[in-house]
Amino acid sequence: MQFSERWLRTFADPPLASEELAARMTMGGLEVEAIDPVAPPFSDVVIALVRAVTRHPNAAKLTVCDVEIGGGRLLSIVCGAPNVAAGVKVACALEGALLPGDVRITRATIRGVASHGMLCSARELGLSDDHGGLLLLTGDAPIGQSLREYLTLDDRRFTIKLTPNRGDCLGVFGVAREVAALTGAPLKSLAETPVVATSSERLTVAIQATDLCGRFSGRVIRGLNARAPTPDWIKQRLERSGQRPISALVDISNYVLLELGRPSHVFDLDRVRGGLAVRWGRGEPVTLLNGQSIDVDETFGVIADDAGVVALAGIMGGARTAVSLDTCNIYLEAAFWWPQAIRGRSRRLNFSTDAAHRFERGTDYATTVADLERITRLIVDTCGTPQTQIGPIDDQVLELPQRPPVRMRVARCRRILGIDLQEHEMAAAFSALALPFVRDRAGDLVVTPPSYRFDLEIEEDLIEEVARLWGFARIPARPPVAAAVMRSRRESERSIHDVGRALAAMGYQELITFSFVPESWERDFASNDVPIRVLNPIASQHAVMRTTLIGSLVSALKFNLNRQATRVRVFEIGRTYLRDPRRVDGPLAVAGLNETLRIAGLAYGAAVDEQWSERKDLVDFFDVKGDLEQLLAGLELRFEAAPHPALHPGRGARVLRPPRSDAPTQDSARQEIGWIGELHPRLRQVYELPQAPVVFELDVAAALEHALPRVATVPRFPLVQRDLALWFNETVRYQDVLDTVAALVASDPRLRPLIGFRLFDLYRGRVEDSSKVAGADANVLLNKGKSLAFRVVLQDTDRTLSDTDADAAMAALVAGLQERLGGSLRQ
Repeated sequence: MQFSERWLRTFADPPLASEELAARMTMGGLEVEAIDPVAPPFSDVVIALVRAVTRHPNAAKLTVCDVEIGGGRLLSIVCGAPNVAAGVKVACALEGALLPGDVRITRATIRGVASHGMLCSARELGLSDDHGGLLLLTGDAPIGQSLREYLTLDDRRFTIKLTPNRGDCLGVFGVAREVAALTGAPLKSLAETPVVATSSERLTVAIQATDLCGRFSGRVIRGLNARAPTPDWIKQRLERSGQRPISALVDISNYVLLELGRPSHVFDLDRVRGGLAVRWGRGEPVTLLNGQSIDVDETFGVIADDAGVVALAGIMGGARTAVSLDTCNIYLEAAFWWPQAIRGRSRRLNFSTDAAHRFERGTDYATTVADLERITRLIVDTCGTPQTQIGPIDDQVLELPQRPPVRMRVARCRRILGIDLQEHEMAAAFSALALPFVRDRAGDLVVTPPSYRFDLEIEEDLIEEVARLWGFARIPARPPVAAAVMRSRRESERSIHDVGRALAAMGYQELITFSFVPESWERDFASNDVPIRVLNPIASQHAVMRTTLIGSLVSALKFNLNRQATRVRVFEIGRTYLRDPRRVDGPLAVAGLNETLRIAGLAYGAAVDEQWSERKDLVDFFDVKGDLEQLLAGLELRFEAAPHPALHPGRGARVLRPPRSDAPTQDSARQEIGWIGELHPRLRQVYELPQAPVVFELDVAAALEHALPRVATVPRFPLVQRDLALWFNETVRYQDVLDTVAALVASDPRLRPLIGFRLFDLYRGRVEDSSKVAGADANVLLNKGKSLAFRVVLQDTDRTLSDTDADAAMAALVAGLQERLGGSLRQ
């Protein structure tokens, strides 16, 4: 929110410099983001009257002007502006004047004619970008007065950032009310004299939805001149608040919105058909002031006449009844719309308005009539004519918010703030804020929230008000008095930051994304047709809570590919939200909702950065599988092929781990901790990816575990290496071989020296003539078999293994694999 400092000081003018005032406001909860001058510095520019204009003798496009600058002084100035004419008042830079951009004005001779100064445009003074002609001033501008003084250009623009609960400060008067409370400066109210009604005309307004509108005030005014110019002081304050002046009727409505925080609407009465009705929408079409045409459903409140919708309640008026320069008769409206009936509606239409911004936070329901009088007074003073007829205010009070008193315990206030405040100091804070209060029998303070403070509902709200008025900076920083207990982490458990650093060391970059995602992501990446919906999403693409992190990673990949990235490695540690009827409410839990922390990663493009010594292979399943095994080293992971909606049907696997050491003895099954695989070809096509990325997603709890180092004797005896090649049926998996070997080692003492068993070759032969292959080899090949070759490493810590020991171990391996998996020794 922007506003002029001078405007603010017309209501509350504390004896503080701009910077001191901004600091006091910020510490009081109204954060001042910026203080900017409304105009750049310049000097010696005065208001001048052009007395006469003659053509330059030596230049067709130049004129010589006789300019009066006050005190009877006349200057001869050469000017090339197209709008210079005798009788206009302009800004004149005198000799020696310093203009923006370090431009110094000196006496000059232009085409043989002396010029003693310069007539200035708004752009040359840094006031706007308009350089089509001179800056023309009104006829009552005093000749010879400093332009900075006349236009109050030494003013400053305050930009404040309000928290969503402070809707009462969305007007300059509301901010001044806070400034007066924070600084002790007197607050000057408007005290507007009511406009005397000169007619009895009323417009029939029927309130058909009291859950939409709690109070509706309006009046008819006829015989106005909408072409009357907006007063300069109103235009000036609008411009310094970031508003563009349009016309008198619109400008006055906008001005009162900025001044009092009161949104209002001006209808062209001649375009209203019959009376008005305030109700919920019925699927009717309407064209709004911004030109957007929509169909209004039953979730939007509307103001309608006999011909249809003329305004979206609390959001924007309709184009059909909009005022124009030809408007003569108007209907003024100021209403209280229930915040819950307005909240979130404008975002659903992909735009926001100043009115909706205020109504959805709550506006003062007690001042609709007084604010309507203020608007009326400004309109009549600006656009009134001898024929103006002003109707009485029709004020319909239907259902207003109930403001129950809020009790603040004095002892609790002291305990929460940690300072020994006296009861009278707390009371002084409420008095400064004009909050009505009484003392109960227990000595506590009971406050009745005023009509403009929708943020005062519980005891903690009142404690915050006391803290603001006392001063946050005055609250001492004291160490906690509770005993601090150091909580140690298990040696086998690492922190989540360690996990992130480990992935970063592998070349992955961390992402932080929203937990709410488009509904399409849930369907695509999780096959979730009933996601958890956000009641009031900040945008339409953030409508549901995510159950997987994969969609966020794919979106980030697409973003980077569109910016010519060729190799992407990203990961995210974030929360997912799944429905779980077993969950009950608790301090950190919500019934029916299971919130879990997960870690996901994505790899795309070349397996390694391009370099002369490496092949340009694309990253594949096994590259990312290796990253996972490195990340979870020591957990003895197992990867089993299984279907997943986001993964390639033949290139996806679930990740299993052994049971935890602290798990019950009967729970010996491996636990699923996540998934890994290539992105599904369908999703690759939907998201227009040139290649398929490889993704993984794990429970963070599993990633936090890591194996502890084990002490082992350094072997003093040589190891023995043997190679073993066996034929297996195509259905036999490498994991089956590993599991079988592990079981043989545990049961056969001949295999006690086995310390290494690794696959190094896979062969699938093609036989044209089976008669050329003898024995078991031919049978296996003809049955679509495969040959697996293993490197077997044997070593004993007590003695040197003999050939007999090695042969016995190899025989035990061959026999066990043949018996359990049907393997046969390759000839």
